[in-house]
Amino acid sequence: MITITIYGLDQFVVGRLSREMTPNLAKLYELSEDEILFVAPENMVFHKGVEQTSWNIIIHVHAPKKVSVLQDQVAKLILESIGDVAINKILEFYYYSEDNRYSKLNESYPRFIAADNLVDVAEEEYEDMEEGEGEDEIFTGDIFQNFH
Repeated sequence: MITITIYGLDQFVVGRLSREMTPNLAKLYELSEDEILFVAPENMVFHKGVEQTSWNIIIHVHAPKKVSVLQDQVAKLILESIGDVAINKILEFYYYSEDNRYSKLNESYPRFIAADNLVDVAEEEYEDMEEGEGEDEIFTGDIFQNFH
C-alpha cells in the first residue's frame, strides 16, 4: 500500500491529482491501482504566521521498504504531475516494513466507492411518494398539538 498525503492543497485539487496520478504511480510501482491512496487533510501550511496554502506544500509518501529503489522516479513523477498547482513543493519519503502493516477489509462491500457502485439515496427516498409529497412546504398547523 502506498499512501500519499498532501498538506497545503485544497482537498478537491488533491482529489483531481489522485485521479490523474494513480494510474501512472501504479504502473511505476508495478501495483494495482487499489494499492495507492491519497490523503488530503483539512489543513493549512504556515510560515511565520502567514498561511501558505498552494504556495508551499508538503507531500509525504508512505511506502513499503522494497519500493525505495524507485524513489527518484516516483519523486520526479509526483513533482511534475503537481505542476503549477503549487509554487513550492517539499516531498518526503517514509518507508515501513510490511510486517508492520495490518488491514481488515469487509468483503461484503466493494473495496472503494466508485461511479459504478454509487447509490442515489435521494431518488430512492422519493420514489414511493405521491406528487407534491415531501416537497418544501410551509407548515401552518400547530406543531405542538400532540404535546398538550
